[in-house]
Amino acid sequence: MSIQIYGKNPALEVCKSEKKIFKAILVEGFHHESLPLLRQKQIPIEYLSKSEFGRLFPSSSQGIVLEIEDYKTYSLEELVPTLDLSKNPFLLMLDEIEDPHNLGAIIRSAEAGGVDAIIIPKNRSAKLSATVAKTSAGAIEHVKVVEVVNLTSTIEKLKKEGFWIVGTDLLAEENYQKIFIDRPLVLIIGSEGFGIRRLIKEHADLNVKIPMVGKMNSLNASVSAGILIFDILRRKQG
Repeated sequence: MSIQIYGKNPALEVCKSEKKIFKAILVEGFHHESLPLLRQKQIPIEYLSKSEFGRLFPSSSQGIVLEIEDYKTYSLEELVPTLDLSKNPFLLMLDEIEDPHNLGAIIRSAEAGGVDAIIIPKNRSAKLSATVAKTSAGAIEHVKVVEVVNLTSTIEKLKKEGFWIVGTDLLAEENYQKIFIDRPLVLIIGSEGFGIRRLIKEHADLNVKIPMVGKMNSLNASVSAGILIFDILRRKQG
């Protein structure tokens, strides 16, 4: 299976990785640091006129489209043995994030903020795609994404492995700064419209909120994730 990804940053990260590239489609006159990497890897390159390229691909493609092997997702059984629990790994669990732009933005924050892997459900979740790759600005190449059938049973499995589970909820009593950083952690971010589901909240060891003083009582899922990820990173480095 193959997938087309577009944009200069995603293309550059793919070129730097070991991911298989089948073909590059470039607009005539294209110049970017990914070009010598494509030539070095001896990737077949097809050049299109500006008008033809614009007819086939969106303007956000920035003049480059790569046909690559499809993105791999991992199972929980593949992930857990790779984690060193003595180093307090940090996992992010996404409960039904269905907007690919939100997923891409979260992946970008997760990679920059030191998240070890992202867990998503197989159903009712955005899939790894060209849109996700573009929004992540190439970070998708550096973060493991785990797909699971059931988040609740996954939480229970991770608890048995030594992880502590933190949910996010507008009505929670505890402030997000109460999140523990001295142990293996799973942070759960809920969907754009409904937050994390009741059963998921009930299985968490702690539920926290982001206090707000404005008239709006909620944040975009990717914004919430960014706030929490980087506060955890700040406290770990402090």
